[in-house]
Amino acid sequence: MFNNYNTQPSLDRINAQISELEKMKAQMQQPIQQPTNLTQNFQLAPTNRDVIRYASSEEEVQRDMVIGDTPYFSKDLSIVWIKNTKGDIKTYELKEIIKRDEKDIQIELLQAQINDLKKEMSINARTNNADVDEPTKSEKSSSISNGRKSTAKSK
Repeated sequence: MFNNYNTQPSLDRINAQISELEKMKAQMQQPIQQPTNLTQNFQLAPTNRDVIRYASSEEEVQRDMVIGDTPYFSKDLSIVWIKNTKGDIKTYELKEIIKRDEKDIQIELLQAQINDLKKEMSINARTNNADVDEPTKSEKSSSISNGRKSTAKSK
């Protein structure tokens, strides 16, 4: 009875199911490539760190609004004003620092010595001239006449 039964359709159906399962397995192993919806909100705050601000007077600095401690430089970079969020302004005077090598330092030292020697020479010259320029005491000499004629001799 069983010998007459044809097993071929059952085998075909099983093979089709196996191939379908293998396809499903291959799809599961591949990464899912679905686009994701991303919403990015950027809130940019202005920064004043990368820009040098120039002003010609403190009044100009006072008019400007700042969101943090902000430096303002004069055009010649000799003055800097720093304004905070409360509106307070601090003023600083800038001075360039010039790097000096050993030769420059030695030149300055020698110039200072020359100036000291010049001062000493002028002081010495004043004291020597003071001795010469002192007024002499006027003493009458007995051998010098005063320009008047004597009445006793002229008779």
